[in-house]
Amino acid sequence: MRKDLVRAMRAYYNPSSPRAATGIHARIEAERSARARTVLDHGTEGILQNLGPTLQWRRPVLHTVYPEDRDLHLGGRGLLLVPSYFCWGNPVTFGATTLEPILLYALNHEPHPSTLPEEFGSGAPLAALFGRTRAAVLRAAAVGATTSELAHAAAVSAPSASQHATALRNAGLITGHRHATSVLHTLTPLGAALLRANTPTPQ
Repeated sequence: MRKDLVRAMRAYYNPSSPRAATGIHARIEAERSARARTVLDHGTEGILQNLGPTLQWRRPVLHTVYPEDRDLHLGGRGLLLVPSYFCWGNPVTFGATTLEPILLYALNHEPHPSTLPEEFGSGAPLAALFGRTRAAVLRAAAVGATTSELAHAAAVSAPSASQHATALRNAGLITGHRHATSVLHTLTPLGAALLRANTPTPQ
């Protein structure tokens, strides 16, 4: 059974399927950008209060539904939060209390296009596809940006940046996460694939 599992994992992670890997990496990077911004603005409390519906922060304990009734005491140690693309249910942690405390939690998977149109992978410059301003907005979203940051990166007004972001979101290239009083824009897997396809490869 173990050999079957190893074969299945190797088949799934076949390097001949770069689009799948690109999509996974894009979703993880979007999550990290959103969480990092939360920590900067609201500290540890902010991130613990918004880890998804399966986790509830009631100071000083983080509660979750788990297959067995057990407590994990940190004892002054930190807790490493790891977003998991493949975790669709309850969070997972190590059973051994002697190991570093790690909590794998499920990403909030959003529907997105599963295929990349041929013209997006043609290597054509983004500016030719979308125009210079919208291309700049898409690139800015790669590292996670608020609407005002998109405006600064594209050298346009905030309302104009919002319109471009809406167009890109409707095309399935970026997604928005509510962040305090603003919206944090990040790439979808499709947007990341498009951006990567149009990034020159170092010679």
